[in-house]
Amino acid sequence: MHDIDVLIVGGGPVGLTASILLSRHGVRSLLVERHPGTAIVPKSRGINARTMEMYRQCGLEAAIRDAGLATERTGLIVWAESLAGKEIERRVPGRATPANMAVTPTRNCLCAQDDLEPVLRRFAEDSKLGALRFSTELTALTYDDQGASAVLLDRTSNTERAIRARYLIAADGAQSRVRRQLGAHMIGEERIYDSVNILFHADLTQWVEHRPAALYFIEQPELRGTFLTINGTDRWGFLIHSLEQYGFKPEDFTPEVCTRLVRQAAGVPDLPVSILGVSPWVASAIVADRYRDGPVFLAGDAAHEMPPTGGFGLNTGVQDVHNLAWKLAAVLRGGADPDLLDSYHPERQPLAETITRASLANALSMGRTNRVTSAVLPRREFLNEQGLIFGVAYTSNAVIPDGTPPVTVADPTTEYAPNARPGSRAPHVWLQRGEERLSTIDLFRAHFTLLAGKDGQAWIDAARQVAWPSWPPLLAYRIGGDLIDPDSNWHTVYGVQPDGAVLVRPDGYVAWRSATATGQPGHALGTIASHMFGRASEKVA
Repeated sequence: MHDIDVLIVGGGPVGLTASILLSRHGVRSLLVERHPGTAIVPKSRGINARTMEMYRQCGLEAAIRDAGLATERTGLIVWAESLAGKEIERRVPGRATPANMAVTPTRNCLCAQDDLEPVLRRFAEDSKLGALRFSTELTALTYDDQGASAVLLDRTSNTERAIRARYLIAADGAQSRVRRQLGAHMIGEERIYDSVNILFHADLTQWVEHRPAALYFIEQPELRGTFLTINGTDRWGFLIHSLEQYGFKPEDFTPEVCTRLVRQAAGVPDLPVSILGVSPWVASAIVADRYRDGPVFLAGDAAHEMPPTGGFGLNTGVQDVHNLAWKLAAVLRGGADPDLLDSYHPERQPLAETITRASLANALSMGRTNRVTSAVLPRREFLNEQGLIFGVAYTSNAVIPDGTPPVTVADPTTEYAPNARPGSRAPHVWLQRGEERLSTIDLFRAHFTLLAGKDGQAWIDAARQVAWPSWPPLLAYRIGGDLIDPDSNWHTVYGVQPDGAVLVRPDGYVAWRSATATGQPGHALGTIASHMFGRASEKVA
């Protein structure tokens, strides 16, 4: 007997997103977080366009944008000797070019973590299926093939409670207790550089309003740091890397020292500054060698720690649980074979290794680590990682190959070629439904989605008759019938003939594709269901 379907350990963006997604999939969960509430410092800020697609599908996009900064207030990246001094260079990030923005119906968002988490918490608490318990700490854990047994300490009342869950998601951060208990080996480089974040109030408007940027890199012989935009006017972060280069230790950052450093970086000796907080931390570039042990799954910083250069940490973490949540639900609600869960590691772990290496390469190229260098401007890939954001290609038992070769580009880090080869993100194409304009991305929610070509009515009919599992449901649309393709792009982008079809998973990735019609579409879809949910190993027609 299980008290709950899924226990989520950790109440940051990853844990809160997991709660929201599981509730959308009809799964009961309990989230526990040892802190009394959501984040009180900004921490992460950048939410990339792929993550915003995910939040758009969950109905959270507008609320997150309302909590964050308008995009026109963060359009640049600036390098300068000081805010009031000589500007070295300014750039528009490659992710923001018109060509790159055209591959998605949404765009990135800058929303500081202490503004984001209350939004996520509100949506998580609105569900009757997801319970949240703050000031509650996991103190003991045992598990076997049948589930996880945990002891939870209520830090307010100092009382303990035992709970049994079928599955557990460890989203408990870089110092994950669960990860240590699993004995996961961390691949990569630890403790690459030390840093300190200084949160402060100061009105910097006159030095930034003419060049609104997400980041202002300050380059001085005796100080290299970064102003982090939070509200774009009087609330800021100042980040100093590699403290040892300047002879600093974390305990040296008194309010007086922090004020002096902020003024020096701003180039304004008498700038009124109020220090709000100081957070020292150490950057690593490491990834767990396994994301699962029985009923326990690692996600977010518990699974991977990466330098912040590129802004991938939060994004990679919430996309981990986007990948995992529907699979847990398929097993718990639809009777899918638990082998479906084996796809989580091979789909997410190799990607985290790639992203972590890229984030480290960004940091090294800018001389922001203990490996002293005179470099100032970063490598060209920095904030131009379109391929890492959209070009992920999964290979696992939750993807059915169609025999086509992998899509190749000259630089898989910076380049993305929209395609619907199985294992790829189902690409964005604008469609029309009556007077409504919508993206293919908007069709992919808590269900499988079959998209058939304009001559593919047989696929639609088969989808209505096939013996599909009880959950997740299967919805079918005909492009050229139910939905109009006004620009005649869909067939080309998705790589199918007018009588072909594509099946998209609840996380928006292509599970299967048939370029043309088959004589027995019902049999093909039934065999797909058997393959996807682990009930047979028949060859897909």
